[in-house]
Amino acid sequence: MAGKRKSRRAFGRIRKLPSGRFQARYPGPDGVLRAADRTFATTTDADRWLGRKRIEMEEGRWLDPAEGQTTVRDWSARWLAAVSPQLKHKTQASYRSLINSLIVPALGDRELSSLRPITVVEWVGSMKTRGLSASRTRQAYRVLSQIMRAAVDNEMIGQTPCRGVKLPRMPQTEPHILTPLEASRIVRSAAAPHDLLIALLAYAGLRVGEAFALRRADIDVAGGFVLVDENLAEANGKLVFDTPKTHQKRLLRVGPSLAKRLGRHLETLPAGEDILLFTTPAGKPLRYNQWRKAYFDPAVSAAGLTDVTPHDLRASHGTWVADRYGVMTAAHRLGHSNASVTTRHYARPVAGRDDQVAEAADFWLSGSGTDDGSAGAASD
Repeated sequence: MAGKRKSRRAFGRIRKLPSGRFQARYPGPDGVLRAADRTFATTTDADRWLGRKRIEMEEGRWLDPAEGQTTVRDWSARWLAAVSPQLKHKTQASYRSLINSLIVPALGDRELSSLRPITVVEWVGSMKTRGLSASRTRQAYRVLSQIMRAAVDNEMIGQTPCRGVKLPRMPQTEPHILTPLEASRIVRSAAAPHDLLIALLAYAGLRVGEAFALRRADIDVAGGFVLVDENLAEANGKLVFDTPKTHQKRLLRVGPSLAKRLGRHLETLPAGEDILLFTTPAGKPLRYNQWRKAYFDPAVSAAGLTDVTPHDLRASHGTWVADRYGVMTAAHRLGHSNASVTTRHYARPVAGRDDQVAEAADFWLSGSGTDDGSAGAASD
């Protein structure tokens, strides 16, 4: 009787090693024979592993192990180079700083496939232990999360390790909302032409960088319009002109008196459509910290106010507009693509409005309110 023929394995190969354990190897979609990442005690165990690997290929879930062996350092550099053309200069500089100072020193030598959620949890915890601020820690985590998400999208790893990580809470800081008259006191207390710059923050809702970047061509005195299409930012000590935050260019209407003041200021400037409205005495673009120390903070003190930042004027403008003309109008003036940003970060309840609502509600209850919701005359 003829002996039984040994059946040929349908997928992959198994061989016994000198140690007595078994090694499984399989051909990838490219035909290259790859070994399993571990050895097995029995051929049955090795066979099961090969079966799972075959199913991964058939279902399109197979990942080349060599890709996952790329280090965090190398992938971070490649990722940043790829996304940089779509980022603002300031954002590029911020990402590069976070990668070089916080991500690479701690995780740079690790292979992408070796990172686990616990690895990221430990990394976040180490930043807290070192005394890093919640803001800096969260920024670093967000960048790492983007890097690892890109690794998943490029089929280098199966899933991101940045999941289920508890981040430190940001301290809740409320903007200092001024009244229009308080803002006017700061404007009147500032030296020219910086009083005009401050007025644009408070009464047009500009970001400081947007005001710093205004040029003659952006001002339509006759029509009373200001075109906001540039932002001046500082990145790694260098000043960079770029589009406004979130790339939201906008045309703003300003009041007649502010338009006239802008017109008078334009008459004092050198010729040229690209000339900046506000510069240093030497004609250089303004830097935030120097400008605030030299002009803004003294004006706040002279106005009898404390704890006011330039950004508070923008937040105050958003609150005034939202309270009287609605959140959508405020979002437009502030350059927000989503009104939820306006309500979350800028618009705040105006003092006394709750009392006014209660009074109006009493009229409504008595049937004395008007159809548009306003309070009518109280009935006897």
